[in-house]
Amino acid sequence: MHPIHLHLKTRRIVLAVTLACVHIAATAQSSTPPSSDKEAEEKNKVPHQILPSVNVSPDVLDHDDARIKTVSTATKTAMKIKDIPQTIDTLEMSKSKVYGQNDLSVLLDGTPGIDTSYDTRGDGITIRGFEASSGDIYRDGTRASGQIRRSTANVERIEILKGPASVLYGRGQGGGVVNLVSKQANFDSPSSVGLRGGSWKNRGTTIDLNRIITPNLAARLTVDYEEANSFRRGIANQNKMISPSILYDNKRGFTWLAQYTYDKVWRRPDRGPSFDRLPPGVDFRTAYAHPQDYIEDEMQMLRSVLSYDFGNDWSLKWTSALHEASQNFDNLYAGTYNAGTRQLTFTRVWQEADNTSLTNSFDLAGKFRTGGIKHDVLLGLEFTKENRNPSFTTAPASGSNPSRYPYGVDPYNPVWTHDKTATGPYTTANRHKADASALYLQDLIEITPQWKVLAGLRFDRFTFNSLNLIKNEQREYSGNTVSPRVGLIWQPVEAHSIYLSYSKNFAPYGGRGMISVATGSSAIYDSEPQYSRQIETGIKSDWLNGNLSSQLAVYSMEKYNIRYQPDAINDPYTWATGRQERSRGIEASLTGKLAQTWYIRSGIGLQEAEITKNLADPTLVGNQKSGIARKNGNAFLRYVPTANWYGETGVTYRGPTYANDDNKVRRSGYTRWDASVGYRALPWTVTLAVTNLTDKRYWRSTSMPGAPRNFLLSVNRLF
Repeated sequence: MHPIHLHLKTRRIVLAVTLACVHIAATAQSSTPPSSDKEAEEKNKVPHQILPSVNVSPDVLDHDDARIKTVSTATKTAMKIKDIPQTIDTLEMSKSKVYGQNDLSVLLDGTPGIDTSYDTRGDGITIRGFEASSGDIYRDGTRASGQIRRSTANVERIEILKGPASVLYGRGQGGGVVNLVSKQANFDSPSSVGLRGGSWKNRGTTIDLNRIITPNLAARLTVDYEEANSFRRGIANQNKMISPSILYDNKRGFTWLAQYTYDKVWRRPDRGPSFDRLPPGVDFRTAYAHPQDYIEDEMQMLRSVLSYDFGNDWSLKWTSALHEASQNFDNLYAGTYNAGTRQLTFTRVWQEADNTSLTNSFDLAGKFRTGGIKHDVLLGLEFTKENRNPSFTTAPASGSNPSRYPYGVDPYNPVWTHDKTATGPYTTANRHKADASALYLQDLIEITPQWKVLAGLRFDRFTFNSLNLIKNEQREYSGNTVSPRVGLIWQPVEAHSIYLSYSKNFAPYGGRGMISVATGSSAIYDSEPQYSRQIETGIKSDWLNGNLSSQLAVYSMEKYNIRYQPDAINDPYTWATGRQERSRGIEASLTGKLAQTWYIRSGIGLQEAEITKNLADPTLVGNQKSGIARKNGNAFLRYVPTANWYGETGVTYRGPTYANDDNKVRRSGYTRWDASVGYRALPWTVTLAVTNLTDKRYWRSTSMPGAPRNFLLSVNRLF
């Protein structure tokens, strides 16, 4: 079925299901018998839940403290950060949105141990030295697969779990997972309307309506629209988002959440040459997109969460999610300068790709005792089906018929004189299918109030099938693996938690995932998954009577079993471990209230991500991995002199990086200062933010300079 037909069909189903569910929930509510005040009080007690059904924005509770007290990404249960023996960072979105940041990679810039790059087709994120964009980004705990740029228009906060996460999430690259937590219907959040406008015709609006329909039913509708040009001439983008959701709570243990989210991100991409391939003197505002270039991303997610609290600290939850992501594009990219002709020439690429995944997970959580030992357990089953259908081709910068590929311009004055010709047939058209099932068990064991152990084990079974439509060749592969995690936690006093943990990760199909698996008859599958493992120790603390929180972690992570074919031509059946990579580092963060009128959110990371083994090219051993900075971090200090006025200034730093693993091309690091000032007289809030306060010139990635000084004015009203 063509992707657009699938999308239209999904939207009709969503509309019908939503209307039916509202009717069912309302009917169920009306049939609920009245209860006494005492019964109502008992029903409103917060039960032991697998995930909190109510998401309250921290801004509702404290406008200036960016801390999140409990998280769910690391354990799939709402748990205190100090009970998790791994580093987990949280990003409360309202603090970043005032600067106009919507791209995920921009939002995560400066987070310790995370490197971001400008990848116009995806998010360009690495965690602790290992890529995380293709399969380690989640939305509300469900994998959000697909090659797209993910919108954050309906995201309330971001939780980043550092290190292997296969024990709960299955396959991954090992650096960690990024979980986008959505705004959803609840019984606490206010409604709001916001307007924003700024440099380069940046303009947008957000409407967020959260309403209590009955004492048992809440509904929410969030809509966002944004469009902007760029400091790079000819570059533009437009983002649209809509997300309705409903929450039914019978106050007797049963809750049901249903949510649909639609994101569309259109842009004229900026995929020019890397900084080391440009001739001298080129204006950093010059871009080389053809006027007919475009990339269009669409994401749809339909999510249902049914949970039931049995009482006595036991609950059951069923999460079902359908996620669709598609990316269509036709654009020029890269670029090579010819000093003889004084022209830049480019490659043209066009693609149609869609990715559909269906996930069903069943989680049973509860608490019990064995003698004097307390257990907080989670038992889960997960079933996933994923389809990826890419069709693409590329055209050279020139060929036997130069008029067909007229992709050359003067780098100092790029003026396009030709329209694009017809794209022609696709040269690659694959259809990938993956089925997986998993069983996992997790137990937080409290031996004494001071000593705890978090242990988990997961068994995965997976099958992969790939069909090459052009050659009519098909391959199939199946396998299974076990992923463990164990952590020891010592809390000598309530304010401090010291931990030591070990975790392991796997990536099936030799780590190549669903994007780059060969389908030809000569292709021999690497039957061993790619593995990574991490040892981490650290301390999490509260200070100043709980007003200030800190994290300090030391880790060593190794990616091993990276396999290759020593003689692919003469002996394609023999595989060997040919490459290993290691990342070691220290991360620290400090967040919360420093004094009566001062708040801080900060973090710094030091890491060495290097190649420790490479039989294919031994000269690379000992080199720093490309795109990974040895130092990065940020620090924002907020001053709140009165109940109405507030202001903050912050610095983001990223150290130098290498463009390639051979470490021959080095890109300088950068330090960027941002600042904002705001006035709030509820229900109104007005904020003026300045990004790149000192107008620093720098390269954000190898092919994208950082934006110069820019402004954003935002106005928000609660009601």
